[in-house]
Amino acid sequence: MPVTIREAGADDWPGIWPIVRDVVTEQRTFPYDPAMSESEARRQWLVPAPARVVVAAEGDRVLGTANMYANRPGPGSHVASGSLMVSRDARGSGVGRALVLDLIAWARRAGFAAIQFNAVVETNVHAIRLYESLGFVTLGVAPGAFRHPVEGRVGLRIMWLEL
Repeated sequence: MPVTIREAGADDWPGIWPIVRDVVTEQRTFPYDPAMSESEARRQWLVPAPARVVVAAEGDRVLGTANMYANRPGPGSHVASGSLMVSRDARGSGVGRALVLDLIAWARRAGFAAIQFNAVVETNVHAIRLYESLGFVTLGVAPGAFRHPVEGRVGLRIMWLEL
């Protein structure tokens, strides 16, 4: 069964939460507090319109999720941003690529001028390769801005895609 990207509904949270919990508690790719509660995670992840939240699903099974929104309000609102998470067992299967392609298509439809990822952990080489393969460039690196549980302090990349 192929992976489908669709708008997330309230009934998708039970499938989204284990992915968010797993990614956050791994402490390898997201600068979120690993002690965050489920209600806090839900509030942070399920961003309200005009932002958008999607799931990558295979039938009823949620394999990944993304949220997307204006990177900043007011004078910065012409640049999109977003966050993507893929379940551990679906990594490397194209789910992340499908989510990023959906985010890019949404940003174009919504009239954004570019997409900026504010905090791509430098050791997350699979994500960096994926983003670069889709045309993203690294604008800069905040050295030592992320505390990785194995590698210690590593950089956070700011990545950019002109639309």
